[in-house]
Amino acid sequence: MRPVFLMIKCDLGKAYDVANALVDTIEEVSEVYSTSGQYDLLAKFNLEDGQDIGRFVCEQVQVVPHIKDTFTLISFKVFTG
Repeated sequence: MRPVFLMIKCDLGKAYDVANALVDTIEEVSEVYSTSGQYDLLAKFNLEDGQDIGRFVCEQVQVVPHIKDTFTLISFKVFTG
């Protein structure tokens, strides 16, 4: 599994609706956090090794109603304490 993080900008007043839609409809979602600043949500998805990240973002995430913009962060290594 490969974790991929997306920062998501939503239509005004729709961040909670988007967060709930992500959790309810996308199997690969792990966690969704509300944030302050330029983006409204930070979502973590666990994708299969070799799964096309761009296709996943375009076809499964960006089509969720009220998402205006996304910024994808690809992770390399996890550090734990």
